[in-house]
Amino acid sequence: MTKTPPAALHMGSGEPVLLLQPFLLSAHAWRRTAEFLAESHEVFVPTFAGHWGGPSIDSWKVDVPTLADVVEAQLDELGWETCHIVGNSLGGWVAFELEQRGRARTVTAVAPAGGWHRHSLPKFEVGLKFLSLAPLIGLGNRLGNLVAENKLIQRAVLPLVSKNTKAVSSDDAADLIRAGTHCAAYLPVIWSGISRGGIHDLSEIETPVRLVLCENDRIVPISRFAGRFVDELPAHADRITLRDIGHCPQLEDPALIAQLIGEHVASYQPVRKAV
Repeated sequence: MTKTPPAALHMGSGEPVLLLQPFLLSAHAWRRTAEFLAESHEVFVPTFAGHWGGPSIDSWKVDVPTLADVVEAQLDELGWETCHIVGNSLGGWVAFELEQRGRARTVTAVAPAGGWHRHSLPKFEVGLKFLSLAPLIGLGNRLGNLVAENKLIQRAVLPLVSKNTKAVSSDDAADLIRAGTHCAAYLPVIWSGISRGGIHDLSEIETPVRLVLCENDRIVPISRFAGRFVDELPAHADRITLRDIGHCPQLEDPALIAQLIGEHVASYQPVRKAV
């Protein structure tokens, strides 16, 4: 039986928190963290355009600004002028884009992508990593659940995003593969990431930022991809490194990531203008 992909998750009440997914995944990647956060926050988790369950796309122009446009329209539908924005990997890049548009109360960037310059080798390294998944993506697209629910394939794929793979449930692992093998934006996003530069104006950010890096990140390793964030973010930004954890820490330890997000949200003090 084909599983229905999640277009979005929306739960809880309180301060509004937006959770943005990594490339190739979908809203499912944040499900368990969202459930923790929803105990005291209103949480919205959209699936990116062109991804499993997300809005469809009709061209090759799928880049960070395009993805942010769709999310911004969804925020408008919710009536969220601003919110606390959390993004992992590609989601972190989109989070900074939305911050530059004035939509963020705070930003929590978890192993964010986009920490490269226009003419730099690291962005090609990331692109090649994702292109190497093409045979698996093609196989999974054709065979569906036979691939997604195969334990051997799960064990082969999970180390890319998780250090402690046993902490990731079989359901989450299957959804990860389902999402990755049904991503219409697969090649367009890779192309846009290679052809354009990374995040701009990090030093100009005034919004409270918490940067969360992952020691065992195999997608954007700290040694080669974190430098711009560490060096260019303003002094007021928190910088945290999680030990013994992989690129998508919300899959391994959703309670810890919810705690880090909740702490940052709780520290938010809105600017009150005199009347």
